[in-house]
Amino acid sequence: MTGLIQVVGGAVVDTLANPGALLVARRSAPEHLAGLWEFPGGKVEPGEAPKAALVRELAEELGIGVRLGAELPAETPAGWPLNDRASMRVWFAEVASGEPAPLEDHDELRWIRLEDHAAVLGLPWIPADYPIVHALLDSVSALVPQSLVQDRPAGGANAKTG
Repeated sequence: MTGLIQVVGGAVVDTLANPGALLVARRSAPEHLAGLWEFPGGKVEPGEAPKAALVRELAEELGIGVRLGAELPAETPAGWPLNDRASMRVWFAEVASGEPAPLEDHDELRWIRLEDHAAVLGLPWIPADYPIVHALLDSVSALVPQSLVQDRPAGGANAKTG
């Protein structure tokens, strides 16, 4: 055990099979984080498994049940460093039940398109989350079929080929 506080976060996407949108949450507390965006989640309780903690936190904070997907690979085995006392592990998740609502610690939720990197990166994120946001965008971009990210042919043709 590293002695770090273990935090878990959910990269809640519209679908695990082909993520197109990410649910982000704007903090309402504590005061120094109010107005900043984050991955919803929270601290792992003593004796609690990280995945169970994430499921619990998303139910408490957003009122949703989730289906967890893959863990977003982190910079260290303990997860993404948040500060000198805490690190966060992040899993992809999709809503399995309920309708997301800002129940605890947040005043707004927003779905943002993952293909719009400028919109995602343009949000005022909690500073420690920026490396996670970049890794998430890289991870999702790797899943997109190459044909969907290539420039359109000259002349703007949209005809299907093949």
